[in-house]
Amino acid sequence: MERTISGMVGKGSVNHNTRAFTAKNVDSDRSGANVHFCNEDIKQVYHKLFDEALERYNEKQKRKDRVIDDYYEKIRQGKQEKLFHEVIFQIGNKDDMNAKSEEGLLAKKILTEFMDEFQARNPNLYVFSAHLHMDEETPHLHIDFVPYITGSKRGLDTRVSLKSALVAEGFTGGTRGATEWNQWIAAEKRELAMVMERYGVKWLQKGTHEKHLSVLDFEKQERAKEVAELDSQKQEKTTEVAKLNQAVSTMKQELMTTTIKQVRAEEAVEKAREEGIAVQRDNETLSASNQQLRVENTSLEIKKVELRTDNRHLEQQQWQLRTDNSELEMKQSVLQSENQRLEQEQNKLQEDNEKLEQKQTTLQSDNQALKQMQDKLQKDNAQLEIQQEKLRSSIDQMVQSEKLLQRDVRKYDEEPEWQLPEPGAFASAKSFRDKVALPLVNKLKELVKSLTIQCVRLKEEVLQLRDKVKHLTSDVEFYKGKIRDMSVKTELLQEKADDLERVKRYAGAEQIDTIIGKVKEKELMEHQARQNHRSYGAR
Repeated sequence: MERTISGMVGKGSVNHNTRAFTAKNVDSDRSGANVHFCNEDIKQVYHKLFDEALERYNEKQKRKDRVIDDYYEKIRQGKQEKLFHEVIFQIGNKDDMNAKSEEGLLAKKILTEFMDEFQARNPNLYVFSAHLHMDEETPHLHIDFVPYITGSKRGLDTRVSLKSALVAEGFTGGTRGATEWNQWIAAEKRELAMVMERYGVKWLQKGTHEKHLSVLDFEKQERAKEVAELDSQKQEKTTEVAKLNQAVSTMKQELMTTTIKQVRAEEAVEKAREEGIAVQRDNETLSASNQQLRVENTSLEIKKVELRTDNRHLEQQQWQLRTDNSELEMKQSVLQSENQRLEQEQNKLQEDNEKLEQKQTTLQSDNQALKQMQDKLQKDNAQLEIQQEKLRSSIDQMVQSEKLLQRDVRKYDEEPEWQLPEPGAFASAKSFRDKVALPLVNKLKELVKSLTIQCVRLKEEVLQLRDKVKHLTSDVEFYKGKIRDMSVKTELLQEKADDLERVKRYAGAEQIDTIIGKVKEKELMEHQARQNHRSYGAR
């Protein structure tokens, strides 16, 4: 398979390349297949490339009118250099490498691999925007770059310059046709051809394509067209002069005018002939330059083969170095893992020691709290016993009161004053009722009322005393449970204290004391840091 290669100057429309807007020849349904390699803001690129050099340049200036505020704006408004340049590379055409065909997908792979190596191959051309379009008829690659050089003796030491950037990459201008740009385009085409060969595609060279002519060739072509046009004009003027000679007697004024036109036409023809001769000389020069380039190309191919051989040797050495490096990395990894294991063990021991210290501190505080609670419970128990004793005395008093009440009740059965006497022989029923029975009944009523009230009061007191006894019994049981819990916790604290003593005997008392001292010192420092932080925050 043979295909042509096109390398041409682009318009530099970043919005078109990124598809910020869609042209008429773009199939937006296939825009998803485009490849966007990079897309940086050009102003940020200028800051990244030239800000440091701009600062060094401005520091050296003694006149304010020579200070550059914005290097981007200076280049944009200037006429010596462009802000950036664009180059377009394409393989084949819409007929043999159509984007919708398998050949188009092959072109996509080739151009992608070519672009992956472009920046490394051209270090003085900073690529800030690169896009591979698959949504037009033929796959093609847009590359936008800022050419720059470093170590410049004029202006900024790092500045924009297309010619100097290409010279720095080894492309020195020769004749007018073999400029740095043309030499660089030819070299990039050869690089693209090498990538094509890896995919089984050869470069079909058909010579110069008119649609890709350089500016000089285009001007030469236009001059040739002008020469042909002037020849045609000359023929027309000659015919016109013949006609005017036939009417010379009647049209002297027209003859004079025609003579002047003929003189001007002859001057133009002579000028065109001279330009034609110059064009022919340029063509001869271009042919000689082309022959020289072929010779140089052959020499470069030989050097390229030698470089490939050297590259293979370097790759073998690099492979050996990688093998050695891998072995060293494996050894280093083993040592690191062993070191990490030892550090983990050390950290674990420190954590265990800290936990033991924390447990000991917790045990001591819990033991102290339990002792305080035990003292409190003992005091509460003593108070409960006092209250219980009071309740017992109250119950005894109640029992005594009950005995007294029973004795008083028996008094009502036995004492004469509470007995209804027998009526006399001469007492009437009414008199007996009014003088004896009713007073006794009233007295009994008052007594019953008083006894009833006392019984109600006694019942209320009994109920209250029962509630108190119940609550006191519950409290006694609760505190007894607390005392049992305290005993269990005390035993646990004792076991933990014994465990701490065992650890000290196993690890060494001095080492444990050292660790405890360090932990206490660290806690003290953290406490002081927190106090300092609080005092600082309170200001």
